[in-house]
Amino acid sequence: MRSAFMTGLRVGPWKGGAVVAGVALVAGLATAPQAQAAPPQAPAAVVTLGDSFISGEAGRWSGNSNDSGQGDFSGTDRAWAPGGADPHRVYGTSADNGCHRSDVAEVHSAAIANATAVNISCSGAKTTNVLTGGTAFKGENPQNEQLAQVARSHRVKVVVVSVGGNDLDLAGVAEQCGRDFLLSTVFVTYKCQSTQSQVVQSRMAALATSIPAVLDDVRATMSAAGYADTDYRLVLQGYAHPVPASGDYRYAESGYTRYQVGGCPFWNSDSDWLRSVNDQLASVLSAAATAEGADFLDLRGASAGHEVCNKNSALVTPGAPPSPAASEWVRFTDVTIVPGRSTQGDTQESLHPNAYGQRAQGRCLALLAARGPGKYSCTAQPGAGIEGITLAANAGL
Repeated sequence: MRSAFMTGLRVGPWKGGAVVAGVALVAGLATAPQAQAAPPQAPAAVVTLGDSFISGEAGRWSGNSNDSGQGDFSGTDRAWAPGGADPHRVYGTSADNGCHRSDVAEVHSAAIANATAVNISCSGAKTTNVLTGGTAFKGENPQNEQLAQVARSHRVKVVVVSVGGNDLDLAGVAEQCGRDFLLSTVFVTYKCQSTQSQVVQSRMAALATSIPAVLDDVRATMSAAGYADTDYRLVLQGYAHPVPASGDYRYAESGYTRYQVGGCPFWNSDSDWLRSVNDQLASVLSAAATAEGADFLDLRGASAGHEVCNKNSALVTPGAPPSPAASEWVRFTDVTIVPGRSTQGDTQESLHPNAYGQRAQGRCLALLAARGPGKYSCTAQPGAGIEGITLAANAGL
């Protein structure tokens, strides 16, 4: 059993300064690594690695709105200011290369007191973009190579990893599901499960090797920087369900309301299938965490009742402002028959945890930080805000 981190650290209120510190540190990672581990007086750090679900993708948005009369979509666009929207207000310099590390990303929203938040993750990253000696991505070195430098300038206490979704190309699969919904007619119905299932399964099998390799590389990176496994906590996390179960949609399956109004163009059966893929992915990730002696944070329920188009949540309107209790925590999809088209923000933000969803994941991490090593499931409550999120031990995974 790996030792628990958090001795001497506590969960505190969110501090804006943590965001500035984290962004400045990532920007300075090009310096040459030191020859020894960080001295005891070096600042403590919590580091996140991986993909869009942990980088803060879609953190620009507080709920979803179709109203553009005021330019800020009923107050949902956090990048808006008089004169227009600027994504840099939310994503900082990472808006330029598309890594989309937002100011409300999980590591910042968790607000672990007495520790600098360092967000190395990048939207779109795959396992090969994390591995030492792997593939550079969006102009940045492999993330474990960046971790090595942080480990020498800071006393890293927690490393959180979110990876695997892009290896499965879940964004592309979901896009195909949406396109199949839009292309269906009263005469022909297209279902993505029938065309995508076999492809997904072949990719899923490969993760049984690639995910442990990432975690093993994190261990090797930290060891080379002078750390024992007991000096820090390694956490692998899963993915929140972006779409509701078929019985929880607030829009009928027939017609185009799901797409035109809700931004959730999925057949009931395809929606349930997408959730089952995430269930299977959670099992693969959990097994990898066990093999590498890491904690596992199951986030499938972290958006419960707040998924896009869930009947327990609603769109933001001029008369119903953004609210963590009533609004959706997942960005609606801009999928169209024509790939690449977007009506609000960036297409890559679709079906990712929005600002509320990112804060929810931050609370999940904060709750885990206060507990001992193990496997945990984090669950939101329909109709409740972020304070309603609970964490429970999950030995069954």
